[in-house]
Amino acid sequence: MKHVQFGDYQTPPELVDQIIGVLINKGYRWERVLEPTCGKGNFIQGLQLCAHPAKEIVGIELQEEYWKQASRQFCSSVGRVSIIHDSIFSIVLKEQIRWNCSGPLLIIGNPPWVTNAQISGLNGNNLPEKKNIKGCRGIEALTGSSNFDIAESIIIRLIHEYQSQKPLFAFLCKTSVARNILRYAYQAGIELSDAEIRMIDSRKWFSAAVDACLFIFTSGRGRNYTALLYSEMEGRFPVRTIGYVGDHYVSNIEAYNNVAFIEGRSPIEWRQGIKHDAASIMELQHTPEGWKNGFAEIVDVEDCYIYPLLKSSDIQSIANKPFIKRGVIVPQKEAYIDTAYLCEDAPRLWHYLNRYIEQFNSRKSSIYRNKPPFSVFGLGPYSFSPYKVIVSGLYKCPTFAAVSCFNRKPVFCDDTCYLLPCNSALQAATIETLLNHTLARQYIESIAFLDSKRPITKAVLKRLNYSALLKHVPENELCEQVIATVQRLSGDSVSDNLCYDDILFCMNTKSDEQELLFNI
Repeated sequence: MKHVQFGDYQTPPELVDQIIGVLINKGYRWERVLEPTCGKGNFIQGLQLCAHPAKEIVGIELQEEYWKQASRQFCSSVGRVSIIHDSIFSIVLKEQIRWNCSGPLLIIGNPPWVTNAQISGLNGNNLPEKKNIKGCRGIEALTGSSNFDIAESIIIRLIHEYQSQKPLFAFLCKTSVARNILRYAYQAGIELSDAEIRMIDSRKWFSAAVDACLFIFTSGRGRNYTALLYSEMEGRFPVRTIGYVGDHYVSNIEAYNNVAFIEGRSPIEWRQGIKHDAASIMELQHTPEGWKNGFAEIVDVEDCYIYPLLKSSDIQSIANKPFIKRGVIVPQKEAYIDTAYLCEDAPRLWHYLNRYIEQFNSRKSSIYRNKPPFSVFGLGPYSFSPYKVIVSGLYKCPTFAAVSCFNRKPVFCDDTCYLLPCNSALQAATIETLLNHTLARQYIESIAFLDSKRPITKAVLKRLNYSALLKHVPENELCEQVIATVQRLSGDSVSDNLCYDDILFCMNTKSDEQELLFNI
């Protein structure tokens, strides 16, 4: 438990030597070193033994057992090495660290590999002051967008504290942390440059199944919000460059430049699927005996509250397997609506949900706090649209699937997916065709970070400008695919007279819900 709370991954001496070697081979030198979470002192020992040892090293460590071990190990280096027993989140750096020498500063280390949400879930106290450091608003902050890695908070604090001293930073961290720091620096206008992301084998070094790297950059020496990405720690040549092209954050600058014409704003707002955090209760499986919940119990509730459900694993094959065997209970028509009406309108459903009232009340997300019983989110008029285009957020190679009503009911998706409500089968078919086109796929790959837990996000999807994409897809190719998809959605044969003008017309058909922005 303690290991998890502190994100405790002690850096092996062999890896320390590689990191220091990379820095020295790049020509970096330093007179002073600060390690904000020094643990047992493996970085400090490696820095003392390197070809160009620093004149002064300061380590900070919160865990008492590590602080004592490091203090004993370096007690003979009094005046050169000092270990402070404190938390990087509470120490007053400018007052408690008084350098005895001047010269280039290296800030190095391996800060915790955990998020604030993970620590809070363990009732841990190794946390920074509660701040929404990403500036998330409203529901985004409540549903997880304001969650951040502890390493991210540490690095941001150190940048603010020391950028006037123009330090070199070298941190082991998740690749997502490195990308977030780059984004944060750009948005905050902080000087950051010379960034490199050098991938490491986290399974080998830490037995951790996570994409991690050595993140190197300088602060206070100019603004260049790009980073060279190397496939291995000691790689000589970068495989690509990530960072900002104008105001746009991309995962592969070279590839992005070839399809940048697609950059823009999604003509329709992408929505996340239904969120309930009670899958065993709310999600059902259709069997010969009837609907069954996650406890393998037969569920006898009013059928009008059960809707067809697609999950991420269903999206990739829905075009070839149009039969939907999952269902989801939807107790509200819109989020926040009082559910008390179910007592009279749907007594069997009301009784069923109340059997699990404790499970509903124990849902951890703050979005359910002070809301009506059995509340769900990701719900609105768009949820009941008869036609949608749905995509999973979890797959590196996303498939966009147009769906229509199933058994005369609109299809829902869970919160691992995103959806676009459409006016017609023709509009859904056209959008599906455009988004599955090679050009769209190349664009998504150039802006999405495919090593992320959720590679496809609303932030990625909303940047797709369909009107621009439409102009680059050959008319005959588009019409042929659209006709086939409309036929699949409607179940009727479609006239071969369907032409490009029909597609343009349907894409210009506006509704208050969609707020279409096409101007073709």
